[in-house]
Formats: sequence, C-alpha cells, structure tokens
Amino acid sequence: MTRKSYRRSLADLRADVRSMGDLVSERLGLALESVESGAENPARTVIDGDEEINETYLELENRCVDLIALQQPVAGDLRFVTASFKIITDLERVGDLAVNLAQYALAERPTHTPEVGVADIGRDAKSLLERGLDAYESGDADACRAISAADDAVDALCQRASETVTRDLIGRGRDDPWSVERLLDEVSRVLLTIRDIERIADHAVNVAARTLYMVDHDPELLY
Repeated sequence: MTRKSYRRSLADLRADVRSMGDLVSERLGLALESVESGAENPARTVIDGDEEINETYLELENRCVDLIALQQPVAGDLRFVTASFKIITDLERVGDLAVNLAQYALAERPTHTPEVGVADIGRDAKSLLERGLDAYESGDADACRAISAADDAVDALCQRASETVTRDLIGRGRDDPWSVERLLDEVSRVLLTIRDIERIADHAVNVAARTLYMVDHDPELLY
C-alpha cells in the first residue's frame, strides 16, 4: 500500500465509522419514537435492521485489524485505529440497546405507571451520542470533556425517573396489594427502558473518551 492509499484508508475508516454512527443514531431515534407513541412500524424497523448494524460492525472491525496487522501504524495513527475499533464496539452495543427499547415498546405501552418523560431522556442520550460522533469526526478534545460532564445530567434524570416509578409502585401496594402484582410487568419494562437509556449515554461517553485519547493521548475519561 502506498503512503497515499494508506492515508486514504484512514480517511475512509473515519468516514465509515461516522456513517455507522449515523445509522445507529437513526435507529435509536426510531426506537424512542416507538417508546413514546407505541407505534409498531418504527420498532419493527429497528428490530429487523439490527443485522445491518452487526454486519457493518464486523466489516469495520476487519478493516481495523487489517490496518494494524498489515500497515503497523504507530503513534497517532495507531491511536486513531484502535480508538475507531473500540468506538464501533460501543456503536454496536447502542444498536443492541435500541433493539431492546423497541421490544419493550412492542410489548405494551405503559398505562398505569407515572409519566416520567422516558423518551425525552432518551433523546438527551441520543444527543450525547451524536455529539460524540461529531467530536470523533472533527477531533475536538474540548467537546469530549463537555460530553462527559453532560452525562451527569442524564444520569440524574434516569435516577429521578426510576425513583418516581418505584415510589408509585410502593404507594399503590399500600393501597391495594393486588395491584402491585398486576403492575410488576409494566413497571419492570419502564425501569429496563430507563436503565438502557442510561447505558446508551454511557456508551456516548465512551465514544468521547476514546476520541480524547485518540486526539490528545489523554486517558482522563477512560477511567
């Protein structure tokens, strides 16, 4: 591989990682739409499209391995390839979590648990992911640190939502013990939805952390 084609391979990898991220973000948006409205079609699109994300992940993984094995990049190039390798893993996991959200939405819309703005929190997590992808594409170290700080707000919203749902269940149990048994499945789905949204935000922070290390050789956000 000539130096020119090698540089092109690195540029293509960056662009294709971003494209995978955009696809994952799009599917996450559809899953959140289904969580909010109960619409079946967006959820089916997410579930049926998971294989596309998995195939994209495997193709990019192979390219990263080939670049490391065949070109033996060093210094900044090596950090870039290894960061890309780890970022696509985070993106693949976000795709899996989007499938989870779609499946929860298909099971049944919550009707007896309190409204806690789950879809809105999900959109905050999605925004963090998109900001992480922007930072990766542009190499913006300051944006990476801002994403990590913003994750604290998402964590707080998730905790507050979980506590609200749990308190409501406990309150209903005092008034009508039989209602708790009937509500458990619904409450479990809501709590799982909140948990998975929090994990999505964590993966967005991972993207930022890998990018910061890639750009500045700074492991600050990795721990």
